[in-house]
Amino acid sequence: MPKRVLVVDDDPTQRRILEETIKRFGYHVVTADGGDAALAALRADEAGDICLILLDLVMPGTDGMTVLSSMRSLPRKPPAIVQTAHGSIDAAISAMRAGAVDFVVKPVSPERLEVSIKNALRIEALAGEITRMKATASGELGFSDLIVGSETMKRVIDLGKRAATSNIPVLIEGESGVGKELIARAIQGESARRTKPFVTVNCGAIPENLVESILFGHEKGSFTGAAERRPGKFLEADGGTLFLDEIGELPLDAQVKLLRALQEGEIDSVGGKQPVKVDFRLISATNQNLIALVQEGRFREDLYYRLNVFPIWVPPLRERLEDVPELVRHFTARFAAEEGKRIDGIDAEAAGMLQRYTWPGNIRQLE
Repeated sequence: MPKRVLVVDDDPTQRRILEETIKRFGYHVVTADGGDAALAALRADEAGDICLILLDLVMPGTDGMTVLSSMRSLPRKPPAIVQTAHGSIDAAISAMRAGAVDFVVKPVSPERLEVSIKNALRIEALAGEITRMKATASGELGFSDLIVGSETMKRVIDLGKRAATSNIPVLIEGESGVGKELIARAIQGESARRTKPFVTVNCGAIPENLVESILFGHEKGSFTGAAERRPGKFLEADGGTLFLDEIGELPLDAQVKLLRALQEGEIDSVGGKQPVKVDFRLISATNQNLIALVQEGRFREDLYYRLNVFPIWVPPLRERLEDVPELVRHFTARFAAEEGKRIDGIDAEAAGMLQRYTWPGNIRQLE
């Protein structure tokens, strides 16, 4: 469902004028005739489709200030622009302290309203990006932090949430650049292991002669150049999650040891005298057809079935182009902040071009 602006006003004429005005700006609109209806709409908005609320301060019953106060306890808090017929500076200050990002005086001109909406959404995009960066760094990235609008991706999120409730192996499949690692991090972030390590290994980036040492560790003197003992990625992930990206690139010798680790919960380091118990949750990802690799003899069939207990397929961006506008807002907010630039938005022609393209490199190419 597209992002919507929630207009809250007890005056039906004013509601209709604001609705038509905001629609001309290119936004979808939903209306509420009072504070109670607004809070009900916000509580029912589990998918986060409401991106902004335009809120009248003076209403009978539950007024605008009460709505702002009640929004603090909601899991999702879209930015709020308050409107008042009085132009009282005291009312505006109180509203801003209560959480509003801007205020407008009724009757507000279309130009002033459009500027206020764009500014509020830009601030929200930047705040959302900062929240995602902090959540990623702390290992607490959840599915609510992901940018999802299409129905196909909502199914992916539903599967991911189910996967987060258990410790079974998860195999995430999809083309390069679709966001497989973010899905893996969200599974970890919503699981019982959220405060534990999340260790990422790109199997295709490790030299073949070092794979076993990097994954399973080695003892001092176990081979030429082994000047000290190294624990390996499995032990680094002890208690947490090990994410093996491009699992199809793993050499056959290492596949045997990975299968043992999954079956027995223990690993053999290079040069080690006895196996070591390790508690890890395995999430693997691939952009290849593992069944085809099995048929070609390049991937063990028994390991494939151990990995493919809970498969999640992430669709390419060309099959969810409705996600592009929100992804564009996300990336422009981030890069504007990083570069110290101000970006007011993207014009309709550019936005249309971005949404028509098929993106063979997926989200990574868009970024």
